[in-house]
Amino acid sequence: MKIALLEDEIEQAQNLSALLVENGHSCDYFHTGKSFAYAVLHNSYDLLILDWQLPDMEGTEVLKEIRSELSWRIPVLFLTQKDGENDIVTALDAGADDYLVKPARPAELKARLNALSRRMSNEAEEQEELVIDPYVINLNKRTILSSGEDISLTDKDFDLAVFMFQNIGRLLSRDFLLERVWGITSDINTRTVDTHMSRLRRKLNIKPENGFRVKTIYQHGYRLERVNE
Repeated sequence: MKIALLEDEIEQAQNLSALLVENGHSCDYFHTGKSFAYAVLHNSYDLLILDWQLPDMEGTEVLKEIRSELSWRIPVLFLTQKDGENDIVTALDAGADDYLVKPARPAELKARLNALSRRMSNEAEEQEELVIDPYVINLNKRTILSSGEDISLTDKDFDLAVFMFQNIGRLLSRDFLLERVWGITSDINTRTVDTHMSRLRRKLNIKPENGFRVKTIYQHGYRLERVNE
């Protein structure tokens, strides 16, 4: 998973980041709420880890801002020294999915992250069909209907379409798409993504008249957006 970590103590951030990398994740860490929120809103992450007490704002405020701005659900783990029952309730009410008190034991942190990842994966796998007018996407038969017409797609075009429609409103970087759709983590020419995205737009007739558009974000990637929502 690609994880964004909010931790104002530099040494703790470095140690946590190293632990996450050891467990097969990639991690970007930030020391202020503003820098963290900006990064999350302008990049692609699978999961967020937030501290509570920060130099510029509280972690709960950061989370509320992110939840209000993002139109898709990203799993969030609070990792903080605050251990009161009211603190846990406040964090969960702000939109956290789990709560862990510092210092984090490596094995428990790994288990919590794996549980959050499985929860999100299971929710996606339980879907047999995505009905997003005018599109009907059958995940088992690997077919897409647009206004009732069966659209012929390559396997990768289908995978890309599913990932985009499962992440409506989410900014997806080219590197992130290469990793999640193609399974490629090495640095290669991202024209691969551009070519498939262009073909997908054309084949699915993605345009405002059909209620959607694919917005290209300069130097960042793509975002599938509902029009007039």
